[in-house]
Amino acid sequence: MADSTASTTAAQAPAPQPADRAAERAADRPVYVIGGGPGGLSVAQALRARGVRAVVLERSDRVGASWRGHYDRLRLHTTRRTSALPGLPMPRRFGRWVARDNVVRYLEKYAEHHALEIVTGVEVSRVEPAPDGTGWLLRATGGRELTGAAVVVATGYNHTPHLPDWPGRADHPGPLLHAAEYRNADPYTGQDVLVVGVGNTGAEIAVDLVEGSAARVRLAVRTPPHIVRRTTAGWPAQYSGILVRRLPAPLVDRLARPLARLGVPDLSAHGLPRPTTGLLSRAREGAIPVQDIGLINAVRKGKVEIVAAVEGFADGEVLLTDGTRLTPDAVIAATGYTRGLDALLGHLDVLDPRGRPSTRGPRTPAGVPGLYFTGYTNPISGNLREISLDAAKIAKSIAKNRTLGASRTMTP
Repeated sequence: MADSTASTTAAQAPAPQPADRAAERAADRPVYVIGGGPGGLSVAQALRARGVRAVVLERSDRVGASWRGHYDRLRLHTTRRTSALPGLPMPRRFGRWVARDNVVRYLEKYAEHHALEIVTGVEVSRVEPAPDGTGWLLRATGGRELTGAAVVVATGYNHTPHLPDWPGRADHPGPLLHAAEYRNADPYTGQDVLVVGVGNTGAEIAVDLVEGSAARVRLAVRTPPHIVRRTTAGWPAQYSGILVRRLPAPLVDRLARPLARLGVPDLSAHGLPRPTTGLLSRAREGAIPVQDIGLINAVRKGKVEIVAAVEGFADGEVLLTDGTRLTPDAVIAATGYTRGLDALLGHLDVLDPRGRPSTRGPRTPAGVPGLYFTGYTNPISGNLREISLDAAKIAKSIAKNRTLGASRTMTP
């Protein structure tokens, strides 16, 4: 009787419809993660932990390519404990402020430890909906066409170096390079160097040049930054960022002003006045506070000279907005990066006017299901910390949607 009943039930089951078969095919596809940096690796691990196959596509020949290209003295501005990715602590021997090379070693170990599926040497040039209406089609190098159930874009916050189109820039005869090309101070011993931009990168390169025996170091500043001590009585600035990240910006801005006056000296006499805009308000616009790793003392001692912003180049000179003309031996532009997502995703209407994803974490853009982004913000609570939190949320959302998709194709 049992066999007869089973046969009857099977006979009565409706044949799978074309939409159901398409959904089944989509559920069998992997999730493609574009980018083998911290964001991509953490999402791949979170998906693997949920039993979802994730394939990381990395355009270089190794994971952590962006970190490998940073300047030599770079250390994380966030603590070792809060910077670890899900499922693997950073070794204690790395110290509290992890050096660039140790970050790279950690990312390599992370991929190995979690047995992540990574394909290197593959650059994705375009992402578009799959022709069958389910999942995504990725066009990549070598004419590859890959179809995935979902896509997580994690190509990095610092993707494409941005060099302003200053008037006369192309004709400037002296060395002019982006900070992405700077490694250490050795080539600049005894030279007069102008660093343009006073974010964390510009400030740290200026200090590195001073310590590396450059003859003269000037720092061109357009908007005075908020400067914070990396630690105060052992308390990291990042911890304060974590505590206030969800508070109203006007409240944090008011609280930060007296704390700044207590912790950071007034550098107005040296050309670096206190900013007039609020700390958290500026941070949410993308201007992260500068963590002091020697800039304050260098400015006070006159080893780093603050000058006006760069306006252009002419006759071998650098023109500043206050009318000053400089003739440095080299110019290093710490002028930031763009996300570089326009060619990849611009046709999908998922980017804001500044080229950044309109959503992050588990949320997908309206009308574009199955497309996720991670690592495109730079919060004061720490980029790596937020990446780790987003990874778990993205994996949960993808796993849930795959389960729902599979349940729709089940026979009643």
